[in-house]
Amino acid sequence: MTNLTNITAELDCDGHLADPNDWTPDIAKQLAKNLEIQLDETHFLVLSAVRDYYQAFSHSPTTRPLIKYLSQTLPNLQLDNAKLQTLFNTGLVARHVNRLAGLPKPANCL
Repeated sequence: MTNLTNITAELDCDGHLADPNDWTPDIAKQLAKNLEIQLDETHFLVLSAVRDYYQAFSHSPTTRPLIKYLSQTLPNLQLDNAKLQTLFNTGLVARHVNRLAGLPKPANCL
């Protein structure tokens, strides 16, 4: 168990939730603090879409499928890799988005 400032959740060795069902918006906020990200409405729209992807396909998306799925499900946000990198403060978009969404690390991800 790892204490995330008043929220206790079990994390795996990569810092992702051990059980995606334990995810809450408050846990996402605490995980985001570790990545120096302040989550807002846009972040939560993306995280919700990523969780929907996981439910539909039973695996965490890597970057290309993630961007394709987000462009289909959140077309008004016009998200691409560069926008996601800025939004999530990282070059490891799929890794951080899945982590904040409470999902396992994507396959073949650093």
